[in-house]
Amino acid sequence: MMLKKLALGAAFVAMTGMAAEAFAQESLYIPLLTYRTGPFAGSGIPIANGMSDYLTMLNERDGGIGGVKLTIEECETGYDTQKGVECYEGTKGNGALVYNPYSTGITLQLIPKASVDKVPILSMAYGLSAAAEGDTFPWVFNPPATYWDGLSAIIKDIGEREGGLDNLQGKKIGYIFLDAGYGREPIPLLEQLAENYGFEVTQYPVPGKEMQNQSSQWLNVRRDNPDYMIMWGWGAMNPTAVKEATKIRYPMDKFYGVWWSGGDDDARAGGAQANGYRTLNFHGTGADYPALADIKEHVVDAGKSQVEGDKFGENLYNRGVYNSVLIAEAIRTAQEMTGKDVINAEDMRAGLENLDITEERIKEMGLEGFMRPVKVSCEDHSGHHEVYVQEWDGQTWVPASDWFSPMTDVVSPLLEAAAEEYVKSNAPWPERQVECASGS
Repeated sequence: MMLKKLALGAAFVAMTGMAAEAFAQESLYIPLLTYRTGPFAGSGIPIANGMSDYLTMLNERDGGIGGVKLTIEECETGYDTQKGVECYEGTKGNGALVYNPYSTGITLQLIPKASVDKVPILSMAYGLSAAAEGDTFPWVFNPPATYWDGLSAIIKDIGEREGGLDNLQGKKIGYIFLDAGYGREPIPLLEQLAENYGFEVTQYPVPGKEMQNQSSQWLNVRRDNPDYMIMWGWGAMNPTAVKEATKIRYPMDKFYGVWWSGGDDDARAGGAQANGYRTLNFHGTGADYPALADIKEHVVDAGKSQVEGDKFGENLYNRGVYNSVLIAEAIRTAQEMTGKDVINAEDMRAGLENLDITEERIKEMGLEGFMRPVKVSCEDHSGHHEVYVQEWDGQTWVPASDWFSPMTDVVSPLLEAAAEEYVKSNAPWPERQVECASGS
C-alpha cells in the first residue's frame, strides 16, 4: 500500500521537482483533501475513510489500476478554504491527477486554477452547479448530480406528496443552511422554483461558528410553522439541526436534507423522535456488496484502515467509496483511451469527460445495486443522474422512494444562464482550449 499523509504547518515540505517526477513515474498520484479535525470532522472522517479504503483496496487486491500502484496522500484542510488552497499548491507539482476539494469554498477557489495548471477538479455532487456546463468549465466535473439537481429533486418529491407541483401554491417551505458558499449555492434556484410554483420560502442561515447553537433558528421555525423544511447542512450543523427539530416536535417526515445531511450520526442525534427524517441519496448504504467485502478483507481486517468497525458501510463512508469509484473508473478510461499505464492530469481530464460506468461494469466492480450507471460527456460534466429519497427508521436508512430524475428540464437552462453569468463576473474567462476527447 502506498498511503501517505500530509499535514500543513511548519513541518510541511514540498517535494523537489526531481522527486516529484520520480513519484509520478512510479505510481498514479491521488491527493485527497480531507478534514479529520474541526467542527466538520463528523462528516469529513467517514468520507475520508471511504475514499482512502476503496483506493487502498485496489492496491492490495489488484496491484493498483492497470498494473500501476496508486499513491494516496491526504492533506488536512480542516474544511478551511485557505488551508485547502495551500494543500492544492503544495501537492500539485507531485504529479496530481485530480483534486477532490470536499468543500464548495475550496472548489470555488480552485476552479480558476484548473485550466491554468491543467489539473481537473472532481467536485462530486457539490461545488458550483454551473460547472456542469463542460464548454465553459472543461476542467471541472460534478457527477452524478449538481446541487441544483438535488434541490429540484426535493421539490419534486414534495410536489408528488402534495398531489402535484401545482399544489405547492401557497405552501411555506423553510430552508435552513450553512451560511457559506455551500449553503448559499442552491438559493437562486430555490427562489426561482418558488416563483414558478407559488410557494413561499423562509430562510434560516446558520453561521459556521454557531452550528451547535441553533435554538434561535428553530424557535423561528416553530413560529413560522413551514409546511416543509429543507436542510443544506454539514459537519456539526446536521446532528444539531435534527436534535433541535425534534425538540420543537417538527414532523420529521416533512424535514428533508440534501445528500450531505444524511450521515448516520446526523440522524441518530435526534433519538427515537428522529424517525422519518428524509434525505436524498445516490448510492446504496450498508456493507452487503462484494466490493465492500473486498475492502473489509484487504483493508479493514488487515489493519490498513482508520474506520471504526461499526462505521463501516454507513452512508457517508459509502459516499467516499462512491467518490473513489469515479476516480478509479476515470483512470481506467484514460488508460484505455491513451494506451498508457501511467497517465497524467490531462489524460485524467479526458477520462473524466468520457466516463461511462455501465450496469455491466457496475456488476464487474462488485457494486451491483449500489449505484446507477454514470455517464459524462464533453458538454455535460454532471449527467444529472437519478437519485432517491431515504428515510431514517431509528436504526438505519431505508429507501423511501424509487430512483427518479431531478427536474432536468427546469434546471438545465438555468445552469446555462448561471454559467454565462459566471463568465461575465469573472472576465476575462478563458475559452475552452481542449478539444472533446475521442469517445465523447
